[in-house]
Amino acid sequence: MDDEVNLGRVGLFVLGLGAVLVAGVLWLAAGLGGHRAVDAYQAFIEESVAGLNVDAPVKYLGVDVGKVDRISIDPQNSRRVRLGFLIDRGTPIKQDSLAVLKTQGLTGIAYVELSGGSEGSQPLRAGADGVAPTIPFKLSLGARLESVLGNVLGNVDRVSNNLNAVLDADNRQAVKTLLADLGAVAHTLAGQQGVMKAGIADAARAARSGAAAAQQMGPALQRISQGAQSVERMADTASRAAVSAGRTADAVTSRVQQFGNETVPELQRLMAELGQLSASLRRLSEQTTESPNSVLLGRPLPRPGPGEGSPP
Repeated sequence: MDDEVNLGRVGLFVLGLGAVLVAGVLWLAAGLGGHRAVDAYQAFIEESVAGLNVDAPVKYLGVDVGKVDRISIDPQNSRRVRLGFLIDRGTPIKQDSLAVLKTQGLTGIAYVELSGGSEGSQPLRAGADGVAPTIPFKLSLGARLESVLGNVLGNVDRVSNNLNAVLDADNRQAVKTLLADLGAVAHTLAGQQGVMKAGIADAARAARSGAAAAQQMGPALQRISQGAQSVERMADTASRAAVSAGRTADAVTSRVQQFGNETVPELQRLMAELGQLSASLRRLSEQTTESPNSVLLGRPLPRPGPGEGSPP
């Protein structure tokens, strides 16, 4: 009888413990005894989301602030993946905040990291249509490295193709011929070292001779310069003399014009008076010739004309 009672108590204890465990699990699943207020956000990413699962954590500067609620292909652009987030209300997500895909250590488990944004930026809020606000997404480090490596490999491939095109059979033969010709030229120059040394020595002697000649020409050039300066001074003197002669000629011309303006009218009047005097003398001479006594008796009366009587 005592054994049966003990088994019943044990069974009741097991059932009670199981109920407590189930209640504890439900309590933890419900958010440690209460539902937290969350806001919905979304983001569009143009890279692979391998390793990212639903309920993956969303971190804000390393602090867990939510989880990934939805992962799907963007129906408007098949090259993008649409991610839905449930983030604790009050998290300071701003308009210039960025979301980036990261992985945890070597496990490869992916999560979403949010940046803080600038200090003066406004909070990111939902639009009037009620659609979840979109957080801009930045390519992850792996995606950027993959893009850079792709570009580098593409450039290497193009360079390799160009080298293969340049170094074809004909160009390789031309390079070999060029190298052979350069070798022949170098061999010829090596054989002409004596001649080249003699030419260099001659050039050095010519340079020294030129320097000595330049030193000798220095005094001659100085004398030529002095002669040129003398000629220049003579030219200046002649120019000043020409200017003085021009002034003198201008003065003489002015005097001649003044003399002509003052004397010519007097000479003209004198000539007119001389002409009148000459006419008077001619008339006097004619009168004396015709009637010499007219000098004493005066000029005779004119003879009467036809039909005129003699004077009384």
